Amino acid sequence: MKTNPTRYSSAVGEVWVMATFKIKYCHKLFDIQAVRELCLALFCEAFTFYGIACRKIAFDSDHVHMIIDMGLYGKPELAKKLKGFTAKHLFRLMPRLKNNKWEGGYFWNSGLWNPAYDIRGINDMAFYDRYLDKQKYSCKGQKTLAAF
Repeated sequence: MKTNPTRYSSAVGEVWVMATFKIKYCHKLFDIQAVRELCLALFCEAFTFYGIACRKIAFDSDHVHMIIDMGLYGKPELAKKLKGFTAKHLFRLMPRLKNNKWEGGYFWNSGLWNPAYDIRGINDMAFYDRYLDKQKYSCKGQKTLAAF
């Protein structure tokens, strides 16, 4: 049993989930190192802004996986907050992504993320840790907060 659970105004506990968000039109956007690193920084900023604990995050060419604590958010609200925050700031910082196709853009008149998402409960944390370590752009060997 955890000796120091997360405390909210009238609830105590944690709900760890694995969230997966896919890039719209399956563009291999995360193969571009600058986009991937900026998106990682934006997710970290969003976690801080919304008070969401993140255990691990990993990218593949066209999607991102993360192990996060939902806190008091519902699944749709959590997806909307994280996807909206990252897309808004990514397009502000890299406006060329919104250029027309013939100008080298990817998302003219469109959003960054596919509207679908997958947020599932975790019953075996070690399994999901290993799964994220096997992604194309994982942070293998990265220390998590639980390690300290």
